[in-house]
Amino acid sequence: MSCLGLIGLFGLIGFTGLLNKVHPSQSGSSIRLLSMLGLFGLLGFWIPSFGACGAFGAFGVWNHQNKSISRLAHLGWLGGVGLFQTLNLYLL
Repeated sequence: MSCLGLIGLFGLIGFTGLLNKVHPSQSGSSIRLLSMLGLFGLLGFWIPSFGACGAFGAFGVWNHQNKSISRLAHLGWLGGVGLFQTLNLYLL
């Protein structure tokens, strides 16, 4: 459970899309807004399960034109672990 909060820091990968701009003709500007979910990863220091949901922020580089950066978006699926843990802890 202690490393669960660190999973959310993968969401900060979405901000690499801000450093390496996407060409304006590239579609999917709404997907790039998902990088803001990476800020939830910082909550992982206080609430580990909720912070792990911040890994969804990595989806912000899903359709990046640089293939090495777009492969990092697959780490966003780790946010599902945090979502499951959050629902398990707070709703059940």
